[in-house]
Amino acid sequence: MNYKSINYILPMSMIVASCSSPEFSQTPYEWPDEKPPIASIKPYTRALHGDTVVDNYYWLNDYFKKGPDTASVIEYLNAENAYTDAMMKNTETLQAKLFDEMKGRIKEQDESVPYLKNGYYYYTRTEEGKQYYKFCRKKGSLDAAEEVLLDVDAMAEGHAYYAVGGFNVSPDNKFLAYGVDTVSRREYTIHVKNLETGALLTDAISRTTGGSVWANDNKTLFYTSKNPVTLLTEKIMRHILGSDSKTDIVVYHEVDNTNYIGVNKAKSGKFIYIYSGGTLSSETRYLDANNPLGTFKVFQPRINDVLYNVTALEDRFLIVTNQDAKNFKLMECPFDNTGLEHWKEVIPHREDVLLEGVDEFKDFLVISERKNGLAQLAIRHLRDGKEHYLDFGEEAYAAYTSTNAEYETSILRYGYTSLTTPSSTYDYDMNSREKTLMKQQEVVGGYNITDYVTKRLYATAKDGTKVPISLVYKKGFKQNGSAPLLLYGYGSYGNSIDTWFSSSRLSLLDRGFVFAIAHIRGGQEMGRQWYEDGKMMNKVNTFTDFIACGEYLVDEKYTAQQHLYAQGGSAGGLLMGAVVNMAPNLWNGIIAQVPFVDVVNTMLDETIPLTTNEYDEWGNPNDKAAYEYLKGYSPYENIEAKAYPNMLVTTGLHDSQVQYFEPAKWVARLRATKTDDKVLLLKTEMDYGHGGASGRFDYLKEIALEYAFLFALEGITD
Repeated sequence: MNYKSINYILPMSMIVASCSSPEFSQTPYEWPDEKPPIASIKPYTRALHGDTVVDNYYWLNDYFKKGPDTASVIEYLNAENAYTDAMMKNTETLQAKLFDEMKGRIKEQDESVPYLKNGYYYYTRTEEGKQYYKFCRKKGSLDAAEEVLLDVDAMAEGHAYYAVGGFNVSPDNKFLAYGVDTVSRREYTIHVKNLETGALLTDAISRTTGGSVWANDNKTLFYTSKNPVTLLTEKIMRHILGSDSKTDIVVYHEVDNTNYIGVNKAKSGKFIYIYSGGTLSSETRYLDANNPLGTFKVFQPRINDVLYNVTALEDRFLIVTNQDAKNFKLMECPFDNTGLEHWKEVIPHREDVLLEGVDEFKDFLVISERKNGLAQLAIRHLRDGKEHYLDFGEEAYAAYTSTNAEYETSILRYGYTSLTTPSSTYDYDMNSREKTLMKQQEVVGGYNITDYVTKRLYATAKDGTKVPISLVYKKGFKQNGSAPLLLYGYGSYGNSIDTWFSSSRLSLLDRGFVFAIAHIRGGQEMGRQWYEDGKMMNKVNTFTDFIACGEYLVDEKYTAQQHLYAQGGSAGGLLMGAVVNMAPNLWNGIIAQVPFVDVVNTMLDETIPLTTNEYDEWGNPNDKAAYEYLKGYSPYENIEAKAYPNMLVTTGLHDSQVQYFEPAKWVARLRATKTDDKVLLLKTEMDYGHGGASGRFDYLKEIALEYAFLFALEGITD
């Protein structure tokens, strides 16, 4: 399903010591002689397009469906958890060591780089031993007194999961709207706090995305409402402060259930936008922010196969669109004539450059692009049209515009990281072209970038396409096939997986692992065509690209099959399921996190959250051709009586993106079908959902389990 927030899987943190790799004890891990749970067989028949399929584990949906087998589902998941705990029992000391090691690299008492908005500096700060943070501000100067707007550490007490988002301060700086999710299904309740008195208003708006937009009257809020069953974003609502949310007015109702919708505000404060978009087309409505009771106007009616996004400057709109431009182009139009016939070209389409978006300032435009698989930031002066690019200086990296809340400023804030460079925040003066490092992620205990090596390689795919690979290892690595290697992949939704720094990943690198990212088709690293060549009826390219990357790394002796591991989550978990069916002997182990593996059944069930939004990504199996193609690669449908690699599969009971029953059914069928005696583990977080734990340290326990699994397979004991 739509898993665009994927970085949680290998979180942004990293460290360590000397130039030569330390020696670790390597002895074969003795897996306990435990019997895995066997799921009950309860045949369910699916008949469609003249094809009949018997699904023995369909009953595992019942917790989601609130069916008669709900209690049996929980019993089975608990049994799988107990089995995983028993099998990993002998690694508990190592897991504890890994947790302490990774936690020890994180600066516990820390503060984000403050950003200026409407006269206040906003920032978050964390305290030693605390899982969450304080959301704070200072008026006018960083030397002013601190206001703690939200103490999330206190708010989260007593909750196994607690997420706060959508921070939104009213234009007069007096009210804060924010969303809270305590279940981990990404359904937020919006609350409003009076920042002058500290009192929480009675306003409580449930079943939202958490975000909201203030009109300029400081009393009207617009927000996105979710369908309680499918969790689809269906309506944009208008709420008047102090009123009962049951009386809120629907200002927009999306009838196309393949679209996502949302509401936001121009940086200049002039307009409020409603965006409705799917994979192939989109539509924007806009409203004068000074007239919240007015009617939203359609910017340009939706057109098949045309996406567009709108940005307001001082005197005109800018439009990023793929209309007759596969890699997108930039257009402009006046405020009073927004139809397609009035669009004028600003930046033409380029075959070798993907235009990803623009950030507006009063005198400047910052253009986010991608060329040769790498992000670029171009600065254009709006008065004279002169343009220059930022220079980043590394072979592989990630660069992106950060929090730029002020419109009338010449300072651009951007983020930068790479496989060896800790996450960094810069301020760039677009006039003087001087950049200032505002903050770089501190790795407690010390970190020397020169102790690690990063490379950019290219594998040749089945059809001859060159597929980029980014990798990192610690100096002392020998390219002779003896090193273990973890290959990460995603490859869906046009989501480009850039390189990023991770302090927790050092626990792999310092024990001799190589870490690699396969930039496979289905992402957008190499342009829009790269995405289109890995979706719908081209989806199999994603899987064969990943396999080609694994084979290349073995052939070039970065590793060997007995030391090659793969990891992916969400749609990347689909990737894991597909490649173990297609090339089971290539991998010694697989980590599949919240994997989307029951593709046909999920895409046939419109009651499952997000299903209809995904038809243009995967295909609608109600169409026979799409059904046959999906069935041809769906991991659950293609399990065979053969040997599979060792596997650790993780999921969350409350996952709203990939329902828990997909990995549960997959594991149950694998257990009943595969012919090997390799390890197969299923770990279900009974309190969490798609993104795992909410605390800033708890997620490290999940990583410690995953690393301990890899180390057990490699015989690394400390």
